[in-house]
Amino acid sequence: MTNDKFPTQSVHRIDAVGKVTGATLYPGDITPPNLLHGKVLFSQQAHARMVAIDTSRAEAVPGVVAILTAKDVPVNEYGLIMPDQPVLIGLGSSKPHSDVSRWEGDQVAIIIAETELAAGRARDLIEIEWEPLPVVADLFTAMQDEVILHPWHGSNILHEYHIRKGNMPVGWAAADVVVEGEYRLPHQEHAFLQPEAGVGYVDENGRITVEIAGQWTHEDQEQVAHALGLPTDQVRIIYPAIGGAFGGREDMSLQIVLGLAALRLHERGIERPVRIIWSREESIIGHCKRHPAYVQTKWGATLEGKITAVSAKLILDSGAYAYTSTKVLGNANLMVTGPYEIPNAHVDSFAVTTNNVPGGAFRGFGGPQGAFAAESQMNKLAEVLGMDPVELRLKNVLREGSHMTVQSQVPAGISLDQVIERCAAEAGWVTDGGRKTEDGAAGDNSPSSVLGPPSFSGVRSLAGRAESLRRGRGFACSFKNIGFSFGFPERCEATIELFGGAEIEKVILYHAGADVGQGAHTVFKQMAAAAVGVALDKVTVEASDTASSGDSGSASASRMTWMAGNAIRGAAEKALDAWRAEERPARGHVRFTPPPTTMYDAETGACVPNFAYGYVAEVVDVLVDVETGHIHVTDVWCANDVGQALNPNLIEGQIEGAVVQAHGYALMEDLRVENGRITNPYLSQYLIPGVSDVPTRVHSIIMEIPDPLGPWGARGMAEMPFLPLAPALVAAVHDATGVWFDQLPLTPARVVAKLRET
Repeated sequence: MTNDKFPTQSVHRIDAVGKVTGATLYPGDITPPNLLHGKVLFSQQAHARMVAIDTSRAEAVPGVVAILTAKDVPVNEYGLIMPDQPVLIGLGSSKPHSDVSRWEGDQVAIIIAETELAAGRARDLIEIEWEPLPVVADLFTAMQDEVILHPWHGSNILHEYHIRKGNMPVGWAAADVVVEGEYRLPHQEHAFLQPEAGVGYVDENGRITVEIAGQWTHEDQEQVAHALGLPTDQVRIIYPAIGGAFGGREDMSLQIVLGLAALRLHERGIERPVRIIWSREESIIGHCKRHPAYVQTKWGATLEGKITAVSAKLILDSGAYAYTSTKVLGNANLMVTGPYEIPNAHVDSFAVTTNNVPGGAFRGFGGPQGAFAAESQMNKLAEVLGMDPVELRLKNVLREGSHMTVQSQVPAGISLDQVIERCAAEAGWVTDGGRKTEDGAAGDNSPSSVLGPPSFSGVRSLAGRAESLRRGRGFACSFKNIGFSFGFPERCEATIELFGGAEIEKVILYHAGADVGQGAHTVFKQMAAAAVGVALDKVTVEASDTASSGDSGSASASRMTWMAGNAIRGAAEKALDAWRAEERPARGHVRFTPPPTTMYDAETGACVPNFAYGYVAEVVDVLVDVETGHIHVTDVWCANDVGQALNPNLIEGQIEGAVVQAHGYALMEDLRVENGRITNPYLSQYLIPGVSDVPTRVHSIIMEIPDPLGPWGARGMAEMPFLPLAPALVAAVHDATGVWFDQLPLTPARVVAKLRET
């Protein structure tokens, strides 16, 4: 048997020295000999049909080696959920409808040249004639299907889910109070540190090879192979260092076009690598965003605080292509009713195609949209009932043996009630509506209270007036799936080799899992050492290369620690069995599969959606300047049940990072999309939190209540701290001002306008 004890340690990340010293190479740093340079031409058309394209002037630019268009793509389609997007928009493709641009970020041509300058000049000389088509940018207009953007689909409603539980008339009749809400959630840009970049070439074994940042090497391999018309074993994907992902690297950006460039150059006898690096503007325009959402919902409860019925209509803007919209919708549909026991539920959820930037995976994966509506409703119910928000949640929260709105029991090991209580206790939450100050005395919590240092201001060059400052506090909680959901064939492979004589002297772990900045490879090493029972320095990790590792699945869905840990433990057990049988080297390989999940029933939504969850609760304290509308977050308490803290420092980093990212979503990040075009594709215009904007203090509360199926009891946790932040912050602003905000972000202009309305 493998080791059942895990030595919890905040060991330094194995990539730390290289990243600090600059020795680590990100994809844009990889500069092999004889390098060619590539540029991508975007369509810049939200909706238009290509009539003609002329590349002759571009081809005449000195240094241009090749220009590739739609006619050069063997199988001109791709897509993570369905192959609904052309690799290149244009003429001469065998795939129908590939001459139509449905999004300004659709790629039209790849220019390959001796220098970046030459490639850029040539790109600007490509001449295209477009036939404009009606732009469908409004969500509700799109649902009318007057202009259908994908004729093969027959409707702009990409997908829909429904939940029907209990008897709604009975539920409403039992309600003493009813609270209705209408919520609008925005796009969010991933804004990872490293814009898209990569290198394509043919390796020593004749494989089309792409070195790039991604989240799932084997899915990238499959999509590149499909588009190039090649067997998967003729395509190799390698992930170098990755400068963040947050879901934004799940879908294709440069993977296929780099493979296409390597293939076509090879066929022409040009054995040279090609590198493409996007600018930040290209990155913002060219990849997916968090789905904007509209939620209309109604909740009923008794005077004692028991929820009797919930109805909701949720609509996600899928943008021009499917990406992961059907899966994001599935999560949002589940989470729009919150982590509560609800006897009667009626939910309708839709993903709708428009000509806007595609919606894709983003930290929380539908959870933030659903949780914002659910937790805002809970806080409004608490106000109407005159009940403490924490008390109200504890009356209704899912517990061991509870049934969800999809009519199946929550997996064993649920701990949300304990997480809620711990968070409230750590924050000094007082159930009579007050709060404890730093010296332990109760503080006034009325909206008219005036608090805070006169130096406070959201604009650092201006001092806020003390009499315009209001203090507030809010609470929210949530849960989030661990692993792939709704019947997806979840799996994760790991291989371990043991070397030595009488004693194990060296351990090599082969694993394809991506380290997107979260420290996964460090934890892989820790888990391999613990599973084999050797010191950490005896373990080497060979990671993120399809040539050496089996399919690990994606670094997403808070799944990597949970799935990889179980796979590593299984591989270690097999390797140790071989070692005891005197095999040298000893080898163990496992393809781990968790308990199965099931898809939504088309009519009732009944299903077993997930095999594991993570649980989180947050308290947020704010200061609001009612004159300027600026909001300063002073403290965030985040209680997160991680099951087993394998590396506490990395967990704290994930909590703090998620809180800051959610802070930006709630307060600052305002992507402007007009008539299908992004109008602020620069970080000078799309503002993300800087060091002076983030909460003053984030109190990370790491709880360890073992997951029965997790490796060493561990749960996934990286997405969870994002989910409650926005609704808790909005509750805090309401506590401070008496005004509810149902639309994000809470920019100063929006706050001031709403305050003046009241």
